[in-house]
Amino acid sequence: MIDLEDFNHERFGVFLSKILQERNLSIRKLSKLCGIDHATISKIMNGKRKINLKHLEKFSMGLDIELPTLIKAAGYNMATKKEKAADIQVALEKIQQLIESSNLYHENFTLEKMEQEIVNYKIYSQTDEGKNTIFNQFNEKLKKTGGIGPFIENLKWMYHRFIEENGTSFQIGLMGGALLYFIVTTDLLPDYLFPIGYLDDALVVQTVYQQLNMKS
Repeated sequence: MIDLEDFNHERFGVFLSKILQERNLSIRKLSKLCGIDHATISKIMNGKRKINLKHLEKFSMGLDIELPTLIKAAGYNMATKKEKAADIQVALEKIQQLIESSNLYHENFTLEKMEQEIVNYKIYSQTDEGKNTIFNQFNEKLKKTGGIGPFIENLKWMYHRFIEENGTSFQIGLMGGALLYFIVTTDLLPDYLFPIGYLDDALVVQTVYQQLNMKS
C-alpha cells in the first residue's frame, strides 16, 4: 500500500511544471487532458495542495506517463517500500498462517501456484472471451468488494490501462491476468472464504504491480 505521506508534493509540482514546459502545455490544456480542475492543478504545482493517487492516475492517463514514473517523480522510492519481493513473501506467509488457523481451506497455497494462475489468466485475457469478461464484470465485482482495500487503486489503474490497450503487449497481458484473477470467484482461494478469499487477490495485484514497475 502506497503511503501518501511518503510523497514529496513540492517535488512533484516542479516535475509537473517541467512536463508542461517540455510539451508546451497550459494548465487549462492539461486540465482537459486529465479531467482535473485547472485550479486544482495550479495548487498542486504551487505546493498548496497535496496530490493523491486519483490525481496521479489521471495525470498518468492524460499525459501518457507510466503511473510508477509519476510516483517516483513524487519522491516515493518503490525500491525500498512494500513492493519488494521480500514483502510479498511475508504477505504469502501471513496468508498461509491464516489459512491454517481458519480450518476453512485445506489446499496448499504457494507462490508458485499463484504465479501459474497469473500466467493462465494472462493468456486467457488475450482471448475475446477473456476481454469481454474484464469489460463486463470488473465494475460489478468492484462493487461487491465495496471498492475499498489496499490493492483497489492499483487494480483500477490496471483496468483503465487494459481497456485502453495502453502499454506493451507484455504489460497488457500481465494486467489482464491480474484483473481476471480478481474477477473470477473460483481462483486459488475462493471469494466465499471471506475474508481469506480476497487476500490472494491483493497479493496477486501486488505481485503484478511489482513486475510492471520492473518493466517500466
